[in-house]
Amino acid sequence: MIYAQLPTEGDHIGRPLPFYLAMEEWLARREGPDSYFFMWQVDPTVICGRHQDVELETDLDFCHSHDIRVVRRKSGGGCVYADRNNIMMSYITPSADVMTTFGEYTSGVASMLRSLGLDATADTSRNDVLIGGRKVSGNAFYHLPGRSIVHGTMLYDTDRAMMAGAITPSRAKMLSKGVKSVESRITTVKEHSTIGIEEFKRAVRESLCGGHTLTLTDADIEEIERMAEEYFADSWLYRRRSRSGSGRRIEGVGEIRPRIITGSDGLIERVELSGDFFAITDPETELKERLKGVAPERATIATAIEGWDASQYVAGLTTEVLATLISEAIQK
Repeated sequence: MIYAQLPTEGDHIGRPLPFYLAMEEWLARREGPDSYFFMWQVDPTVICGRHQDVELETDLDFCHSHDIRVVRRKSGGGCVYADRNNIMMSYITPSADVMTTFGEYTSGVASMLRSLGLDATADTSRNDVLIGGRKVSGNAFYHLPGRSIVHGTMLYDTDRAMMAGAITPSRAKMLSKGVKSVESRITTVKEHSTIGIEEFKRAVRESLCGGHTLTLTDADIEEIERMAEEYFADSWLYRRRSRSGSGRRIEGVGEIRPRIITGSDGLIERVELSGDFFAITDPETELKERLKGVAPERATIATAIEGWDASQYVAGLTTEVLATLISEAIQK
């Protein structure tokens, strides 16, 4: 694995978060068989999943009043709060099997933590890394043709009050976890070790990459900055303003809230999905092709998507469950 570094070491601290999301994509588009890894730290930021409704999942007034930036990423999953006390990690690798890549990465990170004397395990069912049974690192993935990007937060330390104030988990998610607060389900490296944050970062880099490095050029950085511009657009961040009901949490999938948009003729125009599920590829294009012009009824919807494998688009989701969710949304 090769560590991707910027010309100046401090460049991996304090740049706007979209720069690093674009850097992942830039690395993923490089030709060749190499895998890349890098770490980065940002000023206080909430990172929402691709399919989440930002206004439902975050307290925007709290974020604005506390100078917390809100960004939407292209990967699925739920909201993450990051600040300079925790470390963001990005892993980019040639892979056609997303879930295997996910498992190998989280297991590798857990092994690295154990080498530092921490009681770490990988929860591959949730794509998390745990210390003493509590989450220290949550991860999401984004799949490009022939490449997989895994990225997540390593909680070296964090401001729990800011995290709790910025993120507003939905009622379905809270109930599924026994209504435990966000801060009660997490832990930090600092709680279990006296290692300093810079020493910890050096240990991570050495463990995962050894001395293999790629130093980006100024021209590379300019290209990445151009790629990052799309993340700053309000049309990307607030792309899902509408409310779509309370949603439903599916074991092994996550929370899904279907929204049905019908035309003047009463037939379906499109179906939008929001929530914290992991999309392997975007399901909405295929759903639009299959459901456009279909009557919003359980039987016609089930027929329209019969034979379509929803699990190829949303991890863990069956076509039968999706049909039921869409039907429930119609009845509301």
